[in-house]
Amino acid sequence: MSLNQLKKHKSFSGHTCFYSHESEVTKTQMKFSCHFGGPEFKADHCIIWLSGLTCTDENFITKAGAQRYLENTGAMILCPDTSPRGLNLPGEHDSYDFGSGASFYLNATTEGYKNHYRMYDYIVSELTSVARANFGIKTFSIMGHSMGGHGALVIGLKEKNLFEKVSAFAPIVNPTNSSWGERAFKGYLSDPLEWKNYDATELLKNGFKRNDTILIEQGLSDEFLVKNLQTNNFVDAAKLAGQKCQVNYREGFDHSYYFISTFIEDHIKFHLNV
Repeated sequence: MSLNQLKKHKSFSGHTCFYSHESEVTKTQMKFSCHFGGPEFKADHCIIWLSGLTCTDENFITKAGAQRYLENTGAMILCPDTSPRGLNLPGEHDSYDFGSGASFYLNATTEGYKNHYRMYDYIVSELTSVARANFGIKTFSIMGHSMGGHGALVIGLKEKNLFEKVSAFAPIVNPTNSSWGERAFKGYLSDPLEWKNYDATELLKNGFKRNDTILIEQGLSDEFLVKNLQTNNFVDAAKLAGQKCQVNYREGFDHSYYFISTFIEDHIKFHLNV
């Protein structure tokens, strides 16, 4: 699959690059950003980062400060956009928590959305294929923030043979029990029985688990913690399921990229077994 390089910036000993391509899965043009830890435009390992509500492919790569921690690691980080773009589906642009910029990384089944909002398949099948074919990637891991943390946990639990490590910053761990998840799932999924397929807490309850440890970072001054993130629901389900889970509760930190940039080094080391 051919890629169009939109821009390139020298960063440490590597490059931060931005690409677009025509997606067979979403039937739209998709964009992603990435950083290569060395001078070559290739790597052995790829960490896929999933961003949160309202973000694009540019938020993490410009704000998190991850580039310095990939230096000479033989790894890259790849950040897809948070939804298809260029469409005008009913209600798609009406709210920050549904539609454009708010895909929830699932495969939609409602009319119109089912033809394009197939971000689960896009991440798991198409984006990994693009990375292998164009950048020589051999192995993958996955992490994300908020809605992207939800996506990383769900994908990581269901695709444990593909993604070697899973971590998340302030993830929405139980979307079927939150206002964000309820609005999105009603719009994307035609059958309420499908909801639990995209809820990490419910997946644990239904037998999905990994053999390794899942790493979660959560700020205790996060304004969304109680109502929409509900970290303890995942922790409780993990204990019952026998899923190893390390949750670092950070005093004074909120939901922002200031929080992410403070602890991103720890997560990159976790993904690279450093």
